[in-house]
Amino acid sequence: MANAASGMAVHDECKLKFLELKAKRTYRFIVYKIEEKQKQVIVEKVGEPAESYEDFSASLPADECRYAVYDFDYVTEENCQKSRIIFIAWSPDTSKVRSKMIYASSKDRFKRELDGIQVELQATDPTEMGLDVIRSRAT
Repeated sequence: MANAASGMAVHDECKLKFLELKAKRTYRFIVYKIEEKQKQVIVEKVGEPAESYEDFSASLPADECRYAVYDFDYVTEENCQKSRIIFIAWSPDTSKVRSKMIYASSKDRFKRELDGIQVELQATDPTEMGLDVIRSRAT
C-alpha cells in the first residue's frame, strides 16, 4: 500500500525483520533505505545481537538519508535490565534536498508500520544520535 504523500510502499521484509527484533531480539539494529526506482522502503542492513552501537552508527551513510531502528539495552537506577526500541530518522545535512524531502514525507507512514517503537530521534549529524543522547531519551 503506497503512501499518499510520497507514493512509497513498505516492503513486507521491513515489518518482518522489525517483529523479529522486537519479539525475538534476533537483531541489534535494522537500517532501512528508500528505493526510489521501486518506490518502496526496503531493509538495507541488519545488525547481529552482539554488534555495538558504534557498528550501528558506522552503518549509516555520511551523506544519504536512512531510517533505522536500534534495540537499546540499559540498566535502571534500581539495577533492572531494560530495553527500548529507538527509531532514528537519519537525514544528514550533506544529503540531497530531494532525498531529505522524500524521507521526511514518508516517515510517519513508515513508522506506523513498525508497531512498538518507544522513542523517536531525528538526527542530522552523529552528535544528535550519540549514545549519551540515546541513553537520556530512553530512560
